[in-house]
Amino acid sequence: MTITRRSFLAGAACLGVIKTPLLASALQDSHSQQATAQRLTDGWEFYRGPLDPKFQVWHSEELVTWQKVTLPHCFNAYDGCDPDTPAYRGQGWYRRKLAIDNPYPQGRTLLHIEGAGQSSAVYIGMERVGEHVGGYDEFMVDITDACGRQKDSKAVQLAILCDNGRDLDRMPSDLSDFTLYGGLYRNVSLLYVPAVSLEAVHTAVAFEPGKAAHVAVTARLYAPQPISGTVDIKLAIVDPAGKTVHQQSLQRTPWNGETELASFELSSPQPWSPSTPRLYRCDVTLQSASGTTSAGHRFGVRHTRFEEHGPFYLNGERLLLRGTQRHEDHAGYAAATPEPALRKEFELIKGMGANFIRLAHYQQSRLVLDLCDELGILVWEEVPWCRSGITSPLFRQRGLDLMRIMIDQHRNHPSVLLWGLGNEDDWPSEPGGEDHAQIRAYMTELRDLAHKQDPSRLTSFRRCDFAKDIPDVYSPSIWAGWYSGSYVEYREALEKARTATPFFFHAEWGADSHAGRHAEDPDPMLAHILTGRGTAEKGFDYKLTGGAPRMSRDGEWSETYACDLFDWYLQTQESLPWLTGTAQWVFKDFTTPLRVDNPVPRVNQKGVITRDLTPKEGYYVFQSYWTKEPMVRIYGHNWPVRWGKAGQQRMVRIYSNCTEVELWLNGKSVGVKKRAPEDFPCSGLRWDLAFREGENELRAVAKSNSSTVSDTVHFQYQIAAWSKPAKLALRTVQSGPDRVTIEARMLDATGVSCLDSRAVVRFSLAGNGALIDNLGTPNGSRVVQLYNGRAEISLRRTGPVVASVHAEGIEPAFLTLENTH
Repeated sequence: MTITRRSFLAGAACLGVIKTPLLASALQDSHSQQATAQRLTDGWEFYRGPLDPKFQVWHSEELVTWQKVTLPHCFNAYDGCDPDTPAYRGQGWYRRKLAIDNPYPQGRTLLHIEGAGQSSAVYIGMERVGEHVGGYDEFMVDITDACGRQKDSKAVQLAILCDNGRDLDRMPSDLSDFTLYGGLYRNVSLLYVPAVSLEAVHTAVAFEPGKAAHVAVTARLYAPQPISGTVDIKLAIVDPAGKTVHQQSLQRTPWNGETELASFELSSPQPWSPSTPRLYRCDVTLQSASGTTSAGHRFGVRHTRFEEHGPFYLNGERLLLRGTQRHEDHAGYAAATPEPALRKEFELIKGMGANFIRLAHYQQSRLVLDLCDELGILVWEEVPWCRSGITSPLFRQRGLDLMRIMIDQHRNHPSVLLWGLGNEDDWPSEPGGEDHAQIRAYMTELRDLAHKQDPSRLTSFRRCDFAKDIPDVYSPSIWAGWYSGSYVEYREALEKARTATPFFFHAEWGADSHAGRHAEDPDPMLAHILTGRGTAEKGFDYKLTGGAPRMSRDGEWSETYACDLFDWYLQTQESLPWLTGTAQWVFKDFTTPLRVDNPVPRVNQKGVITRDLTPKEGYYVFQSYWTKEPMVRIYGHNWPVRWGKAGQQRMVRIYSNCTEVELWLNGKSVGVKKRAPEDFPCSGLRWDLAFREGENELRAVAKSNSSTVSDTVHFQYQIAAWSKPAKLALRTVQSGPDRVTIEARMLDATGVSCLDSRAVVRFSLAGNGALIDNLGTPNGSRVVQLYNGRAEISLRRTGPVVASVHAEGIEPAFLTLENTH
């Protein structure tokens, strides 16, 4: 399937009749209009609960206590994965005062909100000036007139209500397997613009490899009051090296809708790709009698093609899409992920070797798309139509609006490959889910809207087999080895799916793993898994009760099994010349209200990194297949104690992309092995060795051409056998002036560590301190399953404290920490 120049221009023309939030795309670049933009980070106060905006928001000191906060802020940052109480769903109020000083005569004062969950309303004083439904798209509120009605322009009262309460008419549905966070969890800015300014600027690029690229620049104006005269426009296109390759000046009378400003060719374009993410820049300056304003954004030149029942091509060359997926979620912050953490996350994604990401299951922040552009990561971005039928005409219209907005705000990003129409709208018991005809009709409506607004891109959908013929690219459910079947059935499942739809992509595969839990022997449940009955997730297979035997319910959730599954899948994918690509679920652990009984309560643990960006062992399996820079990883860096009988051979797993690896045990070489991708597991880089009791050292040296890399691990080997778990023990493993990390261990009656214990333990603290909990990590949850008979948590203290750990039917343990000051 290819996109023509004619379809590009048709898409730009149709934008003239589409209403979108103010300055939806003109502000994509943080450098645009920076002289008249103020990010509102400090000075905020927050209250969680309902208030009457007519009086109580600004006259509530005797009623409630306001908390000082900085933005971005998510009011579920702490309770999103509380093991005892579901995350708060309801109202949260934010307030602060503004000093308004618009430098433009008759200029407009705008409030720019990059994301607020899940519904919001904006008040100036006691006047409601704007509202928005949708937790993930950007929106603007013009507060000019309302500010003019305030008595003191230097102390204008601003209040914003955020509400993540349940709403059947809002996407995503409450059946969604992720937390519907609340709060001002993306940036909020105050903007000043002239009486006439740029509302949106788009570039449409038509390109075929070996030919010139055609670029069309279109724009919309924002001018709420009637204006006369003309506007002067200057346009400049800068290439990836910083050279101006096109510039143009023109004079226009103000226009309505979206209109073309310029159309030109780049004779020797520099294509964008994952290996060379070259970015052009479009800068537009608009000058009128009311002032000068500018808008800028980056764009790329690229050509995409999906071959029917075959691979994907970028710029004329086959590219296997090696993908993952993400939610906007981070330990301690929830949806209000700090920018440094977000940047580190995407560096890790690129470092894993990924060239594709599905942004689940909603429009994500502008910084996410900017990073994908810069790093060379292709994107599937989707509207949040998740696990729901069509509940009402209002629901239907809101979804259409979200599609329009997402495309309008993100279509300039060259990283965007697919517009997702939704996810899992065949879910059992979903509202309206029995009306398949209505779901099909709505999916068709969304697809057609996306094609009309952006003819340059295809649409996609995951898991709704009765409508698989509607999206351009479709992914069925394939979870071989986790929710059903065995991972050895994966190739057969792919081949079957390939013939069922013209353009097949496999989105969502993987396994949960409890970081720090490892297995010496194959998971015993493997012998009980039924095969030949399909590999899809069906019904309520995600639950830990009911249904047929399956690894998700009955397995150990070890990192060892997850690595084997990843290894098998990746080996299969790399061997199929026809495969378009896949996206592993999911890059980072995230919270969900549906999985309270998981080893870390209310956390989906299928990530290859934990919720605080700590890589699990599976991360390095992907590196060994997907990266070119030489790497080697000995499995088990977070496995402090291995076990077995004296002299018993235990497997050592090495993951590397190098040609050969030499392994040393306790300073003695145990041989060199060549990497052989068809030799499962570990591409043949595995050794069966007998460890000595106590301390052991493994060192691996990998070579590839002239490069050499190495890795080392130290661990204890326990030969003492344990009996029934009987008691817990607590000890300090790390101590600082005000922060201490403690470790709980499960012991039998004689004091031997029970290294296979998966008991659920609860940490508690009394005294002058507090647990650092609800992080959604194995070492940051006060209720957690043990990993190999142990678990850690940290605490802060200002004086003496007593820590304790309990488990049902087990003798508890206590640890007194005296004041060190």
